[in-house]
Amino acid sequence: MITLLQAPGGSNTTMILMMVVMFVGFYFLMIRPQVKKQNQEKKFQESLKVGQRVVTTSGMHARIAQILEDGIVLETLSGKLKFEKSAISRDYTQTRFPETKES
Repeated sequence: MITLLQAPGGSNTTMILMMVVMFVGFYFLMIRPQVKKQNQEKKFQESLKVGQRVVTTSGMHARIAQILEDGIVLETLSGKLKFEKSAISRDYTQTRFPETKES
């Protein structure tokens, strides 16, 4: 009968331990992969070069004409357009143009 009763402090320790386990699980399942992906995007955007073919997040295919401080000038069949670097999609570009994959 004594084994069925728990000490009053035991449930608090178990609850704190479960919260720690849940936080660690969230970190490895959600936070860490997102941070890794953001770092890959940043590295890709910093490695862009003039003349490279890219795909924007909206799906437009273009070639980089100029790299400016505040954006990128893309050359399309319609003319030249200025975009933010963040508008260039690493996933779409590497899927469409495999030669741009990082080694």
